[in-house]
Amino acid sequence: MKTRSVLLVAFAFCVVHSVAAEPLASWNDGPAKQSIIEFVEAVTTEGSPDFVPVAERIATFDNDGCLWSEQPLYFQLIFAMDRVKELAPQHPEWNTTQPFQAVLEDDHEALAASGVEGVLTLVMASHAGLTTEEFDQVAREWLDTAKHPRFDRPYHELTFLPMVELLEYLRDNGFKTFIVSGGGIDFLRVFAEEAYGIPPEQVIGSSIKASFEMRDGVPVIVKQPEMNFIDDKEGKPVGIHQHIGRRPIAAFGNSDGDLQMLQWTTAGEGRRFGLLVRHTDAEREWAYDRDSHIGKLDKALDEAGKKGWTVVDMAEDWKTVYVPE
Repeated sequence: MKTRSVLLVAFAFCVVHSVAAEPLASWNDGPAKQSIIEFVEAVTTEGSPDFVPVAERIATFDNDGCLWSEQPLYFQLIFAMDRVKELAPQHPEWNTTQPFQAVLEDDHEALAASGVEGVLTLVMASHAGLTTEEFDQVAREWLDTAKHPRFDRPYHELTFLPMVELLEYLRDNGFKTFIVSGGGIDFLRVFAEEAYGIPPEQVIGSSIKASFEMRDGVPVIVKQPEMNFIDDKEGKPVGIHQHIGRRPIAAFGNSDGDLQMLQWTTAGEGRRFGLLVRHTDAEREWAYDRDSHIGKLDKALDEAGKKGWTVVDMAEDWKTVYVPE
């Protein structure tokens, strides 16, 4: 995973910097790309009425559906499902208890309908008792070996090249970039730096409780089967406040789960920017929005029109979706 992911970031970096006069090289020219560039130039040009000091240039990004794909199920959900199947012989009660029963029966519709809460229930049960080091190893092994059923590629290769370029472009202009995801924080931290250039301390996500223990004379942190924080919907602004301590000036998402993050970000003083990735490309990725069980984009799409947020049309605005194999 590490070698491929590093190459992904390096590839995006080279694409962005190969033509210095044209940032966001994998984006088609159009209103979406132009709105990003205009915002960045406005807040980074000294003397501009919209100038923002470097310390305040905070940008937050959702992960699922915004930085990488999320169909047919959230990728971390698939990871948790594989763990549940592996552990099922030790838990016969799972055969008649949801959402475990849905996992064991491969009922994807029921799993999708369970949402973030269902994912976290599976995460709690399948990850509890592991030390952070053990979890890191299990997650890395899965990311190195598991492949997406449609593309036959490792899941960590299904990151969006245009969004990786956007992250690099913002950082080149003095922004600090954060992931703010409903997904599990420890899972995200396994690959975020390699895939996106975002270090663990700049990842905010949902979490289960943990405790300090001594195991065989060694101090360890152990994951517990109890929810700590759900970083979704109204939880996202709260998570940002608790972890960062500054209101972002730019926020990027793709679903109603990101609505409150974009509302809170763009309600601040001064120049602000909100962007939604709309999945419109059934040929290269997927097409879904208002009626989807995964990544539903309904209320946030309506709000975007009222608030002037940028809506990216994946089919029209992106020259490519993934880094070529």
